[in-house]
Amino acid sequence: MILRALKSRLFQAIGQMPVVALLGPRQVGKTTLAMAVAEEVGKQASYIDLELDSDLNKLQDAESYLKRFEGKLLIIDEVQRKPDLFPVLRSLVDGRKRAGEKAGHFLLLGSASRDLLQQSSETLAGRIRYLELSPFSALEIYENDPLGYNHDKLWFRGGFPDSYLAAGEDESWDWRNDFIATYVERDIPLMGPQVAAMRMKKFWTMLAHYHGQQVVLSEIGKSLEVSHTTVRSYLDILTDFYMVRQVQPWYGNTKKRLTKTPKIYLRDTGILHSLLQISGFESLLGNPIVGASWEGFVAENIIRQLSSKWRYSYYRTSNQVEIDLVLEGPRDEIWAVEIKKSTSPALKRGFYDACEDIRAKKRFVVYSGSERFPMTRGVEAIGLIEFLAMVRDFG
Repeated sequence: MILRALKSRLFQAIGQMPVVALLGPRQVGKTTLAMAVAEEVGKQASYIDLELDSDLNKLQDAESYLKRFEGKLLIIDEVQRKPDLFPVLRSLVDGRKRAGEKAGHFLLLGSASRDLLQQSSETLAGRIRYLELSPFSALEIYENDPLGYNHDKLWFRGGFPDSYLAAGEDESWDWRNDFIATYVERDIPLMGPQVAAMRMKKFWTMLAHYHGQQVVLSEIGKSLEVSHTTVRSYLDILTDFYMVRQVQPWYGNTKKRLTKTPKIYLRDTGILHSLLQISGFESLLGNPIVGASWEGFVAENIIRQLSSKWRYSYYRTSNQVEIDLVLEGPRDEIWAVEIKKSTSPALKRGFYDACEDIRAKKRFVVYSGSERFPMTRGVEAIGLIEFLAMVRDFG
């Protein structure tokens, strides 16, 4: 079953913590997963959706309303719409803890990042566990249906359930375009930031052209006729709402002059392709973005697979010596990962030099094939699925 592993983790977290927050982008299946787990937790569960004015109005006197659910699990959807709720939750959690009820009080669902929900970090410290639900990943789809797995389909359509599972390419394309329009016209303004829809759509599209690169905010600012700091705020909005990932540069001990600017990826390649008006898989293969698109697809799948014991970054010097991903693992190992679309991957000297710079213990090329084989100077070529399973099993 797809999402089986996260379902188990969510069930476990509810049994251990008074408050659990399940965060992730819109339309990714948070409510569906929450309802499935609620049926198995062994206590009565109730649900409110703060996007509905009728439910939001119930929390005008939040303390009185929430006290009615003592002994139950209350699921609160789109919790970022009510940030002043968190001090009330803390008070109720502490009271129930003194009464002997230690776990399974509230399951919060949100479409904004943990960093954006600062109030919860400050007022529920020690009382809350965060889990993230992302669009479908390559490994979970493969393990659900090994014979039917097609990484080209997932790469092109992206992992949002309604896009990936659409009956045909036109239906998937229409869903993604509707999703983008709804996000800029309704969802982002509803969740706080007030940015004109056309401007945010234009920024998002411009950002797509920087996919896999360091973004030059000043250039985008000139095109949009806004300041550098305003562009930075737009970038942070898309990051906080799970549309963009900023991969930070490696800051280890080296005498080389390193790039200090984050590398930008649109987290879902289906959304990337829609923003770039790439409407067919054959068009993607002939588009100059194809290599960067594949790199982002692989990088996002790898990063999602990492436990909290890992750190990730990228390495690039001023002389363009680089490594696509640097993974620092739980056993103090450094892995260098290069990503190649070719089924016959070749490496430049700069990758080997960079591996020496960071003292990489393991060196991999993750490519579009499936066979695992050695290359020169301790490098192994490996397929995406095998690499993801290896990272998961490593810890």
